[in-house]
Amino acid sequence: MSDDASFMRLALALGRRGLGTTWPNPSVGAVVVEPGTGRILGTGATAPGGRPHGEPLALAEAGAAAKGATLYVTLEPCSHHGRTPPCTDAILAAGIARVVSAVEDPDSRVAGRGHALLRRGGVTVETGLMAEAAARDHIGHITRVTRGRPAVHLKLARTRDGFCASAGPERLRITGPVADGAVHLWRAHADAILIGIGTARADDPSLTVRLPGLGARSPLRIVIDSHLMLSPASVLARTARDTATLVLTTRSAPAHARRALEALGVEIAILPADVAGRVDLPNALAHLGERGLTRLCSEGGPRLADALARADLIEACTLVTGPAELGAVGGLKALGPDLTAALADPNNFRQAERLQLGPDEAATYEKVV
Repeated sequence: MSDDASFMRLALALGRRGLGTTWPNPSVGAVVVEPGTGRILGTGATAPGGRPHGEPLALAEAGAAAKGATLYVTLEPCSHHGRTPPCTDAILAAGIARVVSAVEDPDSRVAGRGHALLRRGGVTVETGLMAEAAARDHIGHITRVTRGRPAVHLKLARTRDGFCASAGPERLRITGPVADGAVHLWRAHADAILIGIGTARADDPSLTVRLPGLGARSPLRIVIDSHLMLSPASVLARTARDTATLVLTTRSAPAHARRALEALGVEIAILPADVAGRVDLPNALAHLGERGLTRLCSEGGPRLADALARADLIEACTLVTGPAELGAVGGLKALGPDLTAALADPNNFRQAERLQLGPDEAATYEKVV
């Protein structure tokens, strides 16, 4: 069992490398191991764009030596025909004797069928090893196929006394370079970054990945902008041809604003409005799910965060707390009432991780399922 766990950890690590690059498919890691000796014969992970899957890549690397070997895989092998044949066919053709699978795929086209086909083909199938870690890695895929939308990882930075912005016009610097690097890594592992128009106008962010060697991993940038107030002079609009930018708006948005943004390469999607005339968040996320997005990193302000909490649209929330305090000066509170209540409810969220990032602390809360 200890060897099984070691090989599954490797498969999970391989799969994590591709997070943010394989949507609409999950990033699956796979390892082929020679029984008895423990020699690794082949490794693979889902390729960018979602094809090929990790299993056939690992099997191809193993070649003829895969016959009689064990395959470790982070998600149940697919059993349906898509753009490529099912992974179960490749596993059976390779002569794999044993498959150790972390979690069952809830996709209705698979949902236990992959494991059943392998067993019928004479393969020993064992499931559930490191299932919690695998479910965390595949939360985007799982959420999309079960709830029809991407999983949302909410990120908020705050001062020690709970503020995200000062009362004045100057931008408040909360976190240091170590925490900033962690944020860029979260971006690189996301399919898209989500903000509201308030953050877009106040901060004029670029929302790109600025880590050495990972610039190409900048994900899709999404702005919720119910009345198309995003300026054509903003960084997001001016760089839309370099990094894909999508604005979600409503029918009330002025046509001239739409034409100005589209001329710069910004994609505009017109979606239903809620009773207040704003983009309806559940509909917006369902739209993103239909596009194939699985992992959404929300970096908006407290208003958007509270709206996501109110609509029960958050899978994970990371609060990054800096060492400074605003004190009597005060400012804008980072957590609104709905998010505060959600995180405080042990039946709703649980603290899953706490990290020290230089002088900053990062606490991650995960949805209780």
